[in-house]
Amino acid sequence: MKNIPVVLFVVVLLFFSCEKKENANQTQPLSIKVVIVQPKTIPIYKEFVGQIYGERDIPIRARVEGFLEEIHFKEGSRVVKGQLLYVIDSDPYLQKVVAQESVVSQAETLLIQTESDLLRIKPLAEIDAVSMRELDMAQAQRDVAISALNAEKANLKLAEINLSYANIYAPMDGVIGKTLAREGEFVGRDPNPVILNTISEIKNIRVQFFLSENEYLLLARENLNKAEREKDKSEIELILSDGSLYDSKGEIDFIDRNIDASTGAILVQATFPNPNRLIKPGQFARVKVKIKDEKNALLVPQKSVTELQGQYSVLVVDSENKVQTNQVKIGEKIGDMWIISEGLNEGDKLIIEGLQKVRSGMEVIPEITEFKSKTNL
Repeated sequence: MKNIPVVLFVVVLLFFSCEKKENANQTQPLSIKVVIVQPKTIPIYKEFVGQIYGERDIPIRARVEGFLEEIHFKEGSRVVKGQLLYVIDSDPYLQKVVAQESVVSQAETLLIQTESDLLRIKPLAEIDAVSMRELDMAQAQRDVAISALNAEKANLKLAEINLSYANIYAPMDGVIGKTLAREGEFVGRDPNPVILNTISEIKNIRVQFFLSENEYLLLARENLNKAEREKDKSEIELILSDGSLYDSKGEIDFIDRNIDASTGAILVQATFPNPNRLIKPGQFARVKVKIKDEKNALLVPQKSVTELQGQYSVLVVDSENKVQTNQVKIGEKIGDMWIISEGLNEGDKLIIEGLQKVRSGMEVIPEITEFKSKTNL
């Protein structure tokens, strides 16, 4: 019982000591890292999925029917213009040429005969030895024989053309793909392919992608502005399927004449140099297009923005070093940064670290720092 006053004294002493320490902590403002909001001109890029084509992609077609006898190239290799690629069985077409040559010979013989008859009848008609009707008939028969000969020569020419189609040659220099028919197959009609192969010239490649109507208007206006200022075109970059950035930039060389009413999109084509022939037709890639320059943009780190039920807010330090919450509207996302369209002003001190340690109205010590973004601006 004698120790009770001593215990009470110790408890009271500890209580006041803790309270004093807590009050001391509360009165000491926290040091919080902030950045000064500064306006910048930020290039705005959009990415679109595009499909890659060769500079020229020419299909190799079987223009006559027949059994494929020979293939004279290695699949995937480079071929030169005029190189023999395929040989189709030419015997049926050769026989047609021979038969048509015989018909032409008959027509030539008939023409010679009718001309001879006309030459014999003419002087007789002049002395009234034969009637004018006979002369007219001889003249008409000679004219018909000339027309018949011309028609048969045209048929012979067509037979010779069909015979030439039995040999298929490369129409240009380029890379040839996988053959769609093999030796021994009947080609030239279904079910065997009329298109046997495709040759692509890939020194340059074309990338086709689609823009929405609004995106097209932004791009068109930017192109007009740049043409007036710099005589330049939009910057077009290519992101390959492995995420790497292609080392050559391209240029837009075609925009379709109309917007597709069913999709609200317009076809755009850009051309990129491909000197090493790294890129192949048929690949998919992302096209990075500079849409516009956002002037006086307020760019802030994403980690400084809080989102709750679709509402966005930031914490700033006012002129009295007190924390206040600002509701903001966000714009374009630029890597690990966000453009703030409303709710911030130039020169505001934006809290970027320790957001969970502070609350609105709390006094802090702002420590001005510089945010190092991973985005290359």
